[in-house]
Amino acid sequence: MTAPIEATGSEAEAQPEAVLAGIDRKAIQGRSLGQIAWLRLKRDKVAMGGGIMVVLLILMAVVGPFLVSDPDQPHTDLIDPTLSRPKTGFMHSGISASHWFGVDLPAGRDIFARIVHGAQYSLLISFLATMLAVVIGVTLGVIAGYFGGWVDTIIARAMDIFLAFPLLLFAIALVGVFPYSAFGLSGNGLRVAFLIFVIGFFSWPYIGRIIRGQTLSLREREFVDAARSMGARAPYILFRELLPNLWAPILVYATLMIPTNIIFEASLSFLGVGIIPPTPSWGGMMNEAKEVYEVAPHFMFFPGMAIFITVLAFNLFGDGLRDALDPRSSR
Repeated sequence: MTAPIEATGSEAEAQPEAVLAGIDRKAIQGRSLGQIAWLRLKRDKVAMGGGIMVVLLILMAVVGPFLVSDPDQPHTDLIDPTLSRPKTGFMHSGISASHWFGVDLPAGRDIFARIVHGAQYSLLISFLATMLAVVIGVTLGVIAGYFGGWVDTIIARAMDIFLAFPLLLFAIALVGVFPYSAFGLSGNGLRVAFLIFVIGFFSWPYIGRIIRGQTLSLREREFVDAARSMGARAPYILFRELLPNLWAPILVYATLMIPTNIIFEASLSFLGVGIIPPTPSWGGMMNEAKEVYEVAPHFMFFPGMAIFITVLAFNLFGDGLRDALDPRSSR
């Protein structure tokens, strides 16, 4: 009963011109909408560039820690104890063939190694928090959009409450009373789980609202009416009829939520309620850098650029993905 996803010759003619702009109509005959979207995405050089950067960043987070030095190894021999700054390198940054981004203060730890290791935590937390938000948001959004009435009212008010919640203040207050060990976890393991829960649990309304709106329009479609007329129950319609037709907005908005969660994790670490030092994290490195910014500005510049490039890459790829999957796109 699921709505057709193949674009035959006649269906292709019925597609909006924006979907087929610049694409040979003969080339899309018999192709699925996913394949047509891939053709459109490949034409978007900016989005493809963002996608390549995303792949490289993921590879850096997965493979990089095995290739770089220990991020906590001190190089005090490179620090001038009198001036409290690196002895060598451009503008006394410690940059050299052995330390591409220089060393930090006062321990003299390799900044490049710490950025590579910090990428693991930033991407892991943002990915898992996004998955949690997507699971909650999609489930409640589909239920609210399909059933409507008092169910929709309750879920919609819950979304409003979560969106109005002062999340940063809540996280700062909660970490103060959070135990060092719980649920079989301790230290940074527990802190990572805490960050994933806080970020994911309080960001689900962003995608929930989108899915609710999409479901409101889909529930009146012919394939849903056909399923109802054949006696299909609500769970079957929700998960076998509606969800397969919502994969495009889910994929797009999940991709766009990841950079937001990266910034939020970095903000919490910068405020001291994220990853526990000396374990490297981009936000934590910027927090440490603010103490020595006047004598070692490179210490703040490199983790800041890591956050900027990562967020930019995901945003460029997410925008291109949205344009490729959105039939109303004019690109």
